[in-house]
Amino acid sequence: MSGPRRGRSTPGAAPRPPATARGLALRALLDVDAGGRANVVVPALLGASCLDQRDRSFVTELVYGTCRMQRACDWLVDRHARGRTDPAVRAALRLGTYQLAWTRVPRHAAVSATVAEVDGPGRSMVNAVLRRVADDVERGPIRWPDPATALSYPDWIVARLAADLGPGVARAALEQMNVPARTTGRPDGYIQDAASQMVAVHVGPAPGERILDLCAAPGGKATALAGAGAALVAAVDVDPGRAAVVAANAKRLELPHLATLVADGRRTPFRTSSFDRVLVDAPCSGLGVLRRRPDARWRGRPSDLPRLATLQRRLLDAAAPLVRPGGVLVFSVCTLTREETAGIDRWLASEHRELEPLPPPAAPWMLAGRGGLLLPQAAGTDGMFVLSLRRR
Repeated sequence: MSGPRRGRSTPGAAPRPPATARGLALRALLDVDAGGRANVVVPALLGASCLDQRDRSFVTELVYGTCRMQRACDWLVDRHARGRTDPAVRAALRLGTYQLAWTRVPRHAAVSATVAEVDGPGRSMVNAVLRRVADDVERGPIRWPDPATALSYPDWIVARLAADLGPGVARAALEQMNVPARTTGRPDGYIQDAASQMVAVHVGPAPGERILDLCAAPGGKATALAGAGAALVAAVDVDPGRAAVVAANAKRLELPHLATLVADGRRTPFRTSSFDRVLVDAPCSGLGVLRRRPDARWRGRPSDLPRLATLQRRLLDAAAPLVRPGGVLVFSVCTLTREETAGIDRWLASEHRELEPLPPPAAPWMLAGRGGLLLPQAAGTDGMFVLSLRRR
């Protein structure tokens, strides 16, 4: 019988050393598979670890990359795996396959170091399958069965974006969202994607104005608006925990004129014509931010779109009366589907004729209805839609 594995504690032994990067990544993948979100799970596990910065970055790359390429990993694995695999074995197979096919990790390290993190009888299976996957990768190039598998997206996302954007544009967007997101920060130190920063600028806050952010969490746009000199920014979110995040960000950035409120954006306590500008950064399918939320592609369903579009219309119905005459209503979503972008614009044109369109943002944004659509491949940012309207 072999001795205790490095990194495991035994009775009477000293406290076990910090987890390895692959061990932590494997734990994160299991947590995500059980329903956690990668952008929550990974920071929590890293915060409790003693890994150095290089290993922390490696963990993030492994977890996000494996989540992103999950379908493609499974296809490579399932050509060699026989029978059902338990969650821990499946997670290890995906983790090793991602390293072999999409990173520069040497074959021996990708296989042996991943296998070392597997306990029990599944260990030999992981070793055998990863060696066969490594052989496939080295023969290259891989002949994928279809674009959705090659790009590692659900069929419905590929089909929907191809129908809404055109096949070539959709494929370019999907490819770009498989590229890890760059970190971008504002002058005040807040980390925020450039597309979201552009939306906040497009809202056009002016000194002395009263602004409402109707779906504010986690507070990136609300804090940007408050930092631009508005007299008051009311940041509303229906979830108390998420509203607390907005309040914490406002406190950290020393923005006392940003007030946080827990309320349903469809039924706010504000009076008619209370605000100079209202931003409805609405809940959406999030198909423009899949590079930043790599596991989100596996949670969504086609049936989400009509439900979310209905919610977006109800939020806009509630928001429109809150804008003073001559004031501005801005609608934004971080998705690319026609139903949640140009479709909402058509509804507004029909149902809210008191609102007249303002010019959309310039390039790299492209015209979509009366608003602007920012494709991920246009500037290496998140995908975003924004529409500005003035109340007559």
